[in-house]
Amino acid sequence: MLQPLRWAGACLLALATLNASAHDRTRAENPPLIIGHRGGATGYLPDHTLENYALGITMGADYVEPDLVATKDGVLIARHEPNLIATTNVASLSQFASRKRTAIIDGVAETGFFASDFTLAEIKTLRAIQPLADRDPGFDGKFEIPTLEEIIAFVKRKSAEEGRRIGIYPETKHPTYHQSLGLPLEDRLLATLSKAGWNHRNAPVIIQSFETANLKYLRSKSSVRLVQLVDANDVNADGSLDFTKPYDKPYDWVVSGRAGLFKDLLTPAGLAEVRTYADGIGPWKLYLISSTCKSVAAGGGCADANGDGLVDERDRKLLPASDIVSNAHKLGLLVHPYTFRSEQRRLASDYQGNPANEYLAFYALGVDGVFADFADTAFAARAMFLLKNDPSYARCLVNGRGCVTSRD
Repeated sequence: MLQPLRWAGACLLALATLNASAHDRTRAENPPLIIGHRGGATGYLPDHTLENYALGITMGADYVEPDLVATKDGVLIARHEPNLIATTNVASLSQFASRKRTAIIDGVAETGFFASDFTLAEIKTLRAIQPLADRDPGFDGKFEIPTLEEIIAFVKRKSAEEGRRIGIYPETKHPTYHQSLGLPLEDRLLATLSKAGWNHRNAPVIIQSFETANLKYLRSKSSVRLVQLVDANDVNADGSLDFTKPYDKPYDWVVSGRAGLFKDLLTPAGLAEVRTYADGIGPWKLYLISSTCKSVAAGGGCADANGDGLVDERDRKLLPASDIVSNAHKLGLLVHPYTFRSEQRRLASDYQGNPANEYLAFYALGVDGVFADFADTAFAARAMFLLKNDPSYARCLVNGRGCVTSRD
């Protein structure tokens, strides 16, 4: 019979072996997930539309991400923020001109049009627009705003059509703000999942939040998998992260008076705390591999190192990877960094202008999934990664369908 200390050591060894196996993402049967950020075709089409989700899935997304906000009548819809001004055509509709106002969200004043001032019927008269100026606005005004129920029904249908498991990765947006409106998101989300038969551990659902209190509440109510998002404001010239408010800490910490910053959640002690209520972390990718200015300008920021007349990510070089992935995996936590984008100006110089190289760097680091605006590039890079690491993948890619059967 094992003595207590030897038994504990054996258990820890077994747990470490199990975790190492679960997080080995080099095989086609357990690859890194491609999470369609705001849909997965977000580099091409307006965010959070069924058209975006459809294209993202077609391009290889395993999960699609609906950011959730609540309407006046308590329906969960997919929008990046409660303020609709940047992602819909509401500002151009004269019948809603009087709805424009200023609201305080997470301590910051915002002027615009807020989902909680609109019924679902009114939301259905709006159309999505492209929020980023450097992306194609040619689809503005064409696509509806979907509800969470509609997204679930759509994903179930696409999963059957594609013959593979496709899931949803909803984010509860500004949960403390929604609670202050009397429109808390959590029970509405769980009720919708229950209605769909997806409120259980093995459902193709992962819920994420930048706050902590609502994740703890969700854990007390459901076995659905949860991920703690970890933010920062910016990256400094030397590669350290900037924690200017309101991106310094979870907003529920602000309300409760808890000290600390987002980065504290990624220390060994912070990860151990996260493990008590969540199944993974979703850190801004620069926590895992940061970058520093190739040269510093007089004002302290990056200089135009490549001489193209612009200052952007191409004027930065990568730093060595942190130990966050390995530390998280030791505790059995998933690691899903965000957000991967393909535009040249968003790629550090080491990636040589090829967005696939960025994915390959993070796949090699051992992440369990990536939030991608361009699911096609994430998929191609994952295929390259598997071809290098799994001898059976080439044969499957040539001869079979559904080579990747992710256990997620």
